[in-house]
Order: sequence, then structure tokens, then C-alpha cells
Amino acid sequence: MSAPAMGTTKTAPNDGSHKKKKGPGTLAIAYLVIYNVVMTAGWLVIAVGLVRAYLTRGSYHGLYYSIEKPLKFFQTGALLEILHCAVGIVPSSVVLTGFQVMSRVFLTWAVTHSVREVQSEDSVLLFVVAWTVTEIIRYSFYTFSLLNHLPYLIKWARYTFFIVLYPMGVTGELLTIYAALPYVQKTGLYSVTLPNKYNFSFDYYTFLILTMVSYIPLFPQLYFHMLRQRKKVLGHVDEYTKVE
Repeated sequence: MSAPAMGTTKTAPNDGSHKKKKGPGTLAIAYLVIYNVVMTAGWLVIAVGLVRAYLTRGSYHGLYYSIEKPLKFFQTGALLEILHCAVGIVPSSVVLTGFQVMSRVFLTWAVTHSVREVQSEDSVLLFVVAWTVTEIIRYSFYTFSLLNHLPYLIKWARYTFFIVLYPMGVTGELLTIYAALPYVQKTGLYSVTLPNKYNFSFDYYTFLILTMVSYIPLFPQLYFHMLRQRKKVLGHVDEYTKVE
């Protein structure tokens, strides 16, 4: 549902009484900069592809097909973020990052790719646009942060655009899963029925319903957490504006 939070570890000042807190080394920082630049460029390609397809067709219907391949590639590329956390070059939680990344990879491959009938749904474009704008801002934010030269506009966008983009993306995701349900039920996609030699059964249709239900407690928690983060990071600016 939500984009994974990935940051950098800064070195604590050396006051002579404490050891320096080690952050990622030079090679790790160089790698992370390259990774984030590539991911930013990738999502920019997706954005340009959407705009070009819209201008060519004159309609927003079916735009998914014009960016299907780069979307799959770069969204899957986000799996590396879990590895970054696991090896310690990024201080984010492996569990939280894994959950957030896998939820998008799941929607990309296990729903949109697997149930081709939903690819023409407008709801797909809804979450694709939300993801695209979010990721361009997010990866740009990480790139400039790693370079210690973060423009305020990008910082502001990082902690402001989600107010609209996050509910927009979640709505698109839920509607897409809902649209896939009849086809999953009809075809028995990814379902395992008894009897079988493993004595195991799995109903993918029910799993998708439970996935939709899980959004109910998770979305408010993540959304309000992000609002608190926005107040923490940009609060002093808002207070200054009120005084003026």
C-alpha cells in the first residue's frame, strides 16, 4: 500500500568521548545513489510513456498496456530495497519495508499480470499514476539526501503529495483486486483443492478478499503515521506561515 521508507545513516559527531557511529561506506553510498538515480529515471520513463500514450490515443482508457513492461521491471526492482535493509546499508525495518514492497509486487504480478481481464480497468490507471508520481518524488528525495543537497521543493513534495496520492493509490488497488475476483473464482487461479498428496488446500479467491479486508486497519495507521511525519518534518514551516 505505502511506499517503503528508505533513508541514510549519518555519522555522529566525534566529541572524543564516543565512537563514531558507522554509516554506509563510500561504495555503499555510491551504489545507493546509482540505484536511486536509475529508479528515478525508470519511473520518469513510465510517466512519459503514460503522457505520450494519452496524447496519441486521446483517451486514458487502456494506457496500462503502453507502460506494462517498464512498470513490471522497475516495480520488481524495488525488491532490492529489502536487501538494502537486510545488509544494513539502509536503516529501515526489513519487515516493514518487505511488507510494503511485496504488497506492490503482489498487485503487479499476482493480480494485474495474472488476471489480464482487469488490465483495461480504469482502477489500474488510478494506482499506476499514484505510484508513478510517488516514486519519482521518493527516489529523487533519496538521491539528493544521499548527496547532502536536498532541495526544499522535493522535501515538501515528499511529505505533502501523499495526502492525495496515497488514498488515490489504495482506491485503485482495492478496485482492481475487486474487479479480479470474478475471474479468479471462475478459473480457480492459484487455488489448490483437496484431495491432493500434500493434504493442503488454498483458495486464492478468499485470500484476495482477506487482502482487501486487511486494508481497513492498515491504511489509517500508515496514513496517520505519514501525517505525523509531515508535521514533524515540515511543522516549523507551517508555524512560521501562520505567524506571517
